[in-house]
Amino acid sequence: MKRWFSTTMFALLALTLLLSYAPPTQRAYAAGLSGPIVSVMMAPNISRPLTEMIAYPNVLTYTHNQAHALRTLGKNKPTSFGTPQEDQAINNPKGIPDQESMPAPSGGWNGINYNGSHCFCMPPDTNGDVGTNHYIQTVNTAFQIWDKQGNSLYGPVANNTLFAGVGNPCETTNDGDPIILYDQLADRWFFSQFANVFTNGPYYQCLAVSTTNDPLGSWYRYWYIFPNNLLNDYAKFGVMPDGYYMTANLFNGDNWGGAALVAFERQKMLLGQSAVVVYYNLGVDDWGGMLPADFDGTTLPPGNGDYFAEVQDRAWDPSNIPQDQIAIWKMTPNWATPNNTTLTPIANLKVKKFNGSACDFERKCVPQKGTTAKLDAISDRTMYRLQYRNFGAYETLVANHTVSAKQRTGIRWYEIRVTGGVPAIYQQNTYLPDDTAWRWMASAAMDKQGNLAVGFSKSSTSMNPGIFYAGRLAGDTPNILAQGEKRMKRGAGAQTSAFARWGDYSMLAVDPADDCTFWYTTEYYKGASATNWKTWIGKFKFPGCS
Repeated sequence: MKRWFSTTMFALLALTLLLSYAPPTQRAYAAGLSGPIVSVMMAPNISRPLTEMIAYPNVLTYTHNQAHALRTLGKNKPTSFGTPQEDQAINNPKGIPDQESMPAPSGGWNGINYNGSHCFCMPPDTNGDVGTNHYIQTVNTAFQIWDKQGNSLYGPVANNTLFAGVGNPCETTNDGDPIILYDQLADRWFFSQFANVFTNGPYYQCLAVSTTNDPLGSWYRYWYIFPNNLLNDYAKFGVMPDGYYMTANLFNGDNWGGAALVAFERQKMLLGQSAVVVYYNLGVDDWGGMLPADFDGTTLPPGNGDYFAEVQDRAWDPSNIPQDQIAIWKMTPNWATPNNTTLTPIANLKVKKFNGSACDFERKCVPQKGTTAKLDAISDRTMYRLQYRNFGAYETLVANHTVSAKQRTGIRWYEIRVTGGVPAIYQQNTYLPDDTAWRWMASAAMDKQGNLAVGFSKSSTSMNPGIFYAGRLAGDTPNILAQGEKRMKRGAGAQTSAFARWGDYSMLAVDPADDCTFWYTTEYYKGASATNWKTWIGKFKFPGCS
């Protein structure tokens, strides 16, 4: 859960380390699978155009509850924890970063900031997507809209401005965990965040879909209340032709409550009509950190439904996880008869061994220049997004997560190919060049030619956290980011807060206008500070992609 605070709350919150992690214990197929639970969402109305709405102030709209602050301090080493394995996928080019073959950035600008930009929050949960004419960025409690030249058109304003007038916690609270996606199949925008989090429930997921391709216009607003009064933390979304798909980590009070897999009836939402929701809970066997696939490209999937993926380290629970693997599920909604929706585990893909417990789950992990304060590596989950493409002869899923290797962190990335409905690992690599830097908090994606890129944060005892990206061409030798890396934005300061939280997620998107240009957003600091983070929006593309 994304925790945020005002200056007056800082002293209290500094003692609580407000965290959102599911303890990585039992991750076998969930014996407690429940669902489908079928519900109907109502669209209360269409919003007024954003340009006619009064921006909501970014103020604390809830009473801080100490119990909720402590809910997820439980990322403790489980009693059944096994021996971490040495990484078997390190295979990287030699060379000096910034003197390699990756293309240089082709533009960029500062995004939403901590100080004075409507998000007195930490971490920012930076997320952003690009459409045909706009770029929209969200952070924990705010969003902003630019044209693609970097001219601000709207904001930053509080996220719950989008829900003005609905008369429920989607309007009256502004709790964060936001996701913004461009639905290129419909030329629309999709937004979501959770609400009513700092209460005893009920817990809401708030959703909005633009009525046209202009995000400055009106939006259809929806909300979903989670069954059994389970709190819906760390929600992630993907767009597919037949649905908006969601995963969330659930909590029952202060206890783990399972992993949610949800499908929303996209076609009805695009029309502002009452829409069906199909919900599954994978049970309390501690599935968590799963992602839904998110569509990119122009070729539709060969069938209905969506893939879900979760990285699993055998050391997290040797009695239930037979190998280091990626578990793949498939949900296929039946919107005519929603109770006939199916959710099926289709593969446990064995991957090369990795260590998914950076710093033994100690949050103060990644070092920085000029301070003893360290940053959280978040190595227990698949990092956003799980990108989907259909190349005709096969489908691809691109995924990444943070691993521990050689006394620091690196980025394990994968290309999974699905042929005839059967997924298999096509290539994998732990990106860890031969230097002393720590790389983490990544997002990976592929362009229409099959060139792959990874954006990430990079830090060490001799450098401040900066924004970098690395990549490979489709024709390069497999299992290596052969083009090396480039710096997108130099970090000029360290985060000195005792919270240790950094990012929680970032996003690498591909421009639908050319299906070649990568847009990346994440955080950095201009100077040493406890909280005064900045964000950056930058872009690049591989030569030859047009």
